[in-house]
Amino acid sequence: MANKRVLLLAGDYVEDYEIMVPFQTLLTVNVDVDTVCPDKSSGDQIRTAIHDFEGDQTYSEKPGHNFTLNADFAKIDVASYDGLLIPGGRAPEYLRLNSGVLDIVKAFDSASKPIAAICHGLQILAAAGILKGRTCTAYPACGPEVMLAGGTYKQMAPTEALVDGNLVTAPAWPAHPAFCREFLKLLGVL
Repeated sequence: MANKRVLLLAGDYVEDYEIMVPFQTLLTVNVDVDTVCPDKSSGDQIRTAIHDFEGDQTYSEKPGHNFTLNADFAKIDVASYDGLLIPGGRAPEYLRLNSGVLDIVKAFDSASKPIAAICHGLQILAAAGILKGRTCTAYPACGPEVMLAGGTYKQMAPTEALVDGNLVTAPAWPAHPAFCREFLKLLGVL
């Protein structure tokens, strides 16, 4: 049986843990992952940011690692992938303005392929218009966007993930064990 393939959408200032941990987790179980960014090519790097929860009114932000892309956004063939992964951070706030990104999300959803989005990644799902009638979770500051997009926002513990059909969502990186496990189940790997 061929390995499963996942497309990972990313951009500058993606959350460091939310790109690296799922990327490495998927590779560990022999899932091929192509990481892409609009207007960048394989071998280019994106910057990441580390968001931490230190008792302030919102998360703090520190420089993360550079992450090397391994595929070209311009060459994506959605039909060749089994699932879509969207990490959070600041990248989703501008990636959702890219019509190509939104078309990719809509194509995965219309094909009922697994889509995993964490933290601010839900901003892209909301902009793509695929949340109507669905229940999901996200970083709490994204809850209003979920509701404005016609979805039901469910506030959950930061360590939990929620599955609704082909969607798996989580509030932030502390949910990685549950988030990755549920995405792997949807992919048929676990």
